[in-house]
Amino acid sequence: MNKAAKSFFRLRGYVWNIGYRPSLGSYEKRKLGIFNVMNFLGLVAGIIIPVVGLFNKDHFTSTARIAAGGPALISFFVLLANHYQRYEFARLLYFTFYPIVTTLTYALGIDAGIEFFFVLYGVLSVFFLQSIYNIVFSFTLSMACYFLVALIWKDYAYSLQKHNFYFYVFNHLLAVFFIFYGLLLIKNENTRYQNQTRDKNWQLRRSNLKILRQKADISGKAALLEEQTHQLTELNSLKNKLFSIIAHDLKSPLYALRNLFRNVQLYDLPGDEIKILIPEVVNELTYTTGLMENLLQWAKSQMQADSVKPQLLDIARVTREVVQLLRLQAEAKHIYMNSKIEQPVYVYADKDMINLVLRNLVSNAIKFTPEAGSIFIEAREMRSYIEVVVQDSGMGIPPEGLQKLMDANYYTTRGTGGEAGTGLGLMLCKEFLSRNGGQMRIESEPGKGSTISFTLPKGGG
Repeated sequence: MNKAAKSFFRLRGYVWNIGYRPSLGSYEKRKLGIFNVMNFLGLVAGIIIPVVGLFNKDHFTSTARIAAGGPALISFFVLLANHYQRYEFARLLYFTFYPIVTTLTYALGIDAGIEFFFVLYGVLSVFFLQSIYNIVFSFTLSMACYFLVALIWKDYAYSLQKHNFYFYVFNHLLAVFFIFYGLLLIKNENTRYQNQTRDKNWQLRRSNLKILRQKADISGKAALLEEQTHQLTELNSLKNKLFSIIAHDLKSPLYALRNLFRNVQLYDLPGDEIKILIPEVVNELTYTTGLMENLLQWAKSQMQADSVKPQLLDIARVTREVVQLLRLQAEAKHIYMNSKIEQPVYVYADKDMINLVLRNLVSNAIKFTPEAGSIFIEAREMRSYIEVVVQDSGMGIPPEGLQKLMDANYYTTRGTGGEAGTGLGLMLCKEFLSRNGGQMRIESEPGKGSTISFTLPKGGG
């Protein structure tokens, strides 16, 4: 870029920024820049035209030269007002005095061929002025002056067209140039402003999408944290209950066993008396054994939450093992226990977990069934799952207890033979069945027994 071009752009930048202040918006800054450039061109034209007239004294009167220099004076004061940041005042000054001075030129009897400038003032006032009252005033003034000059005043003492035709044409072309250049500047700046606005809107949408994603991520993490907090609270509550139960219930069998051995040691009890005490101790130890096994399984399930090892499992075989294991416990209460599962029935589940589920359900049935009662175990084959049913003729569960069990809340009561319980067994059963894709259903009525069933995915075989 040569020196002249650099000087031109430096001058243009200076003129563009006359009166600029940082608080101006982007759009207002562009309007100010365009207005400054137009007034600078008017200032230059208002200086050049009278100077040119000096070299053409015969065809360019002194009155015409004075009238031609009027725009320079107006543009100077407009730029000065902009410099002091009186923007609306400067624009009103421009769109008021330019039409008046142009009209005075014709009023002095001079036809300078500049009537097109009235159109320029009227069009540009709509764009530059902010107040609607100022716009109406300036536009009306420009159009009134135009009709006055073009339609009413016809006879002029001095016609530039006759004395200097080329200069007359130049004035018309200059007016057309100002109209074109002003509209072009407005169009270019509006296009640039719209592009910048579109880019800003696009960036804003990107920022909003990013914020929405972050908000959704935070909401998801908050929900997860809330769920984990809820689970930890429930687990802590269960832990406190279990330790309270353990601290209380483990004392009884241990004290019974200690008292038995102490009496044998201190009083040399005969065998008949020892036999009388042993069933009670055995009963307590049976309960303690079941309690400890459930506790160990619960602790294991909490430490290895995802350690499910599903396999093809024959429910008939698991049922026979559980019945054989609990046979003596049932015989002690003269309870008739029968498995109706004679043929192999296959499910796909974790063997140890299902063994514990079935053992807890049958053990509970024995616990809550009075002497000479009955317990039946059967399996029903459905389309996509197997339903295992444990039915007893026991004491049943009251509605409030049944509701607690359905809500997975802690619930326990003593059996028909005074057997204690912790309520942990059924909670373990529900958790293990859930991990194996199954569900539990409890139907019970006080005095009429209970029916507890659970489902498991059907296996091949």
